[in-house]
Amino acid sequence: MNKTRALCQLTRYFGLRWIIFRLVYSLKLRSGWLRRSLSAFEWSDRPLSYWLRSDVPATPNAYIAWRRQYGGQFFFKTEFKDYAPFISNSTINMADKILAGYWLYFGNIFLDIGMPPNWHVNPLTKQTLPTDCHWTKIPDFNSGDIKYIWEANRFSVVYILVRAYAASQDSKYAIAFWQLVDDWAIQNPPQLGANWKCGQEATFRVMAWCFGLHAFFDHARPEQIMRLVTVIAAHGARIEGNIAYARSQNNNHGVSEGVGLWTIGVLFTELQCAKHWAMMGKQVVDEEIRKQVYEDGTYAQYSPNYQRVMLHGAIWALRLGELNDNRFSDDIYRKVEQSADFLFQLLDHGSGHVPNHGFNDSALILPLNDADINDFRPVIQTAHYLIHRQRIFAGFDEDIYWLFGPESIGSPILQDILQSRNLSAQIGGYYTLRGEDSWLMVRCASYQARPHHADQLHVDFWWRNINICSDAGTYLYNGGTHWQNGLRITSVHNTVSVDNISQMTPYNRFLWLDWSHGCVNYHDNNYWEGSQDGYIRLKRPVTHRRGILRHEDVWIIVDELTSNGPHTYRLHWLIPDMPYKIIHNQIALHTDAGPFYMYCSDSIELERAQESGVQGWRSQYYGQKEPALSLYVTKYQEHSTFFWTILTAKPVDIKQHYPAEILINDIPIRFGKNRLIEAEAL
Repeated sequence: MNKTRALCQLTRYFGLRWIIFRLVYSLKLRSGWLRRSLSAFEWSDRPLSYWLRSDVPATPNAYIAWRRQYGGQFFFKTEFKDYAPFISNSTINMADKILAGYWLYFGNIFLDIGMPPNWHVNPLTKQTLPTDCHWTKIPDFNSGDIKYIWEANRFSVVYILVRAYAASQDSKYAIAFWQLVDDWAIQNPPQLGANWKCGQEATFRVMAWCFGLHAFFDHARPEQIMRLVTVIAAHGARIEGNIAYARSQNNNHGVSEGVGLWTIGVLFTELQCAKHWAMMGKQVVDEEIRKQVYEDGTYAQYSPNYQRVMLHGAIWALRLGELNDNRFSDDIYRKVEQSADFLFQLLDHGSGHVPNHGFNDSALILPLNDADINDFRPVIQTAHYLIHRQRIFAGFDEDIYWLFGPESIGSPILQDILQSRNLSAQIGGYYTLRGEDSWLMVRCASYQARPHHADQLHVDFWWRNINICSDAGTYLYNGGTHWQNGLRITSVHNTVSVDNISQMTPYNRFLWLDWSHGCVNYHDNNYWEGSQDGYIRLKRPVTHRRGILRHEDVWIIVDELTSNGPHTYRLHWLIPDMPYKIIHNQIALHTDAGPFYMYCSDSIELERAQESGVQGWRSQYYGQKEPALSLYVTKYQEHSTFFWTILTAKPVDIKQHYPAEILINDIPIRFGKNRLIEAEAL
């Protein structure tokens, strides 16, 4: 695509103001203006006294006394009363691994990085980023995936250390916290190195430090507390200095950085900029949540993972507002409620998982429980407790213990607050149908913000808490060769691709052009139908219509591809790596919950874990991929064609009666008239 056409599309999608901002920002980077406005300095040049108000004492003992009396109100005191229900060997074992130098990455794998770690090394590539270079001069992708450096620097381990201390009262966890903070400050001079590069990462670090500060306040020397507050103040200046860039992204970065300023301003009122940061942070959080959370509860990033990041930041901010008599507006509480309700409607209730849709970097900024990182029940529970002061799940209480106090765990469980229903989130483009033992989500969007995966009409299908047909996930944003965000393309999603190209045109690893448009024709209790126009840009345009019919727990999915010229069409389903048996166009899966059957219109091809490409893989945790089964049905047609797929736990008898009709147990199923699927009672 030529640059002029690309610029025209970017202007149409994002607006001229966004284009101008990005051009000016690029100029600021290249000219050194941003480097000079956020210039490096030595910690000794700006001690705590530099940041404090003139009426706050700066000598150690006097400052600590002032802070005890006048510091902002945090979620908990240090007694950790009534923590007994949450004591677990798992938490203590994880904390002990941290002390031994083994840190949890992306919620699933421990890496040996030392204690304290080298804060600038990528533990996979062993490459080290410079510590004497201003952050504006450090590129994102020259040492592998920078997220492997940032993960340790988020200080998520603090939450584990605090929880282990609450369980054991062993001061070694407090000592470790202060050791890590002191070492980080020494190894990360202000504005130098990769760990000052992102204001959102700075916010996550500040949140964790605040958690540790209030838990381990009595285990530190006054000088250590003063040093930490100094570092936090410098983080506030860093976040404020570039928050306009975060907001230009229209994603969780803007929300998070607003939360960072709000947190510092509310909790550290002794700082000269505290009032300004609190006001600015609150305004940013308010405006970004209003903009990014749509009225149907969907989120501008089209990613449940990043929606949880936003929700955790919002819950943190709103709760701090309550505790410090600076409450957010009712509109923001309503947005949080809508967002949590949407995630509840995508929830597989037995596993607690949601479809692995959109970008997923396994971010979990408040790891306050022992649940798997892919379990969304804790955040949904916490959001609804914030709104209603009532719980909706049994056994997912630790988050609300930490944020709302021990009295919260005695609140009633009212399961009728939310009920699963057939979801129709038209703004975000998510739809569900639910049966007795199975349910599915289908994606059909008219994009309000930039898309991340080319996945129109993708279907996620669940049966007895098994994600039978799943999204491939993300794996890596920067992994080399075909793993440069390679799982965003159409051919790895559960939909139909045409001529082996995606529904949209890739511009870079994070941006698409030629945005596709989805349209829903029908949606009731048992039937859904929609279409997408991602292939009308072809020389011989193609339209794709998909219909889904449910009868009890038998699912019929029909795809109609319409064109006036020849194309190669490929229907794809991604299945977990499990034992199977194929007979022509039928595959029988041997699952832990019993046999499950998939029938397709034509002969099945199967690929597993192709080292030469992205097919046959899925990623449930960032940075980790596992073998899966890519099931294909491929056709070359001169004009239009149909695919059909049947998902069922019971064997059925299928006969092809006419090209646009099949018989299922002798019941005719017809394709392609007013509704794509017409059926008599099954």
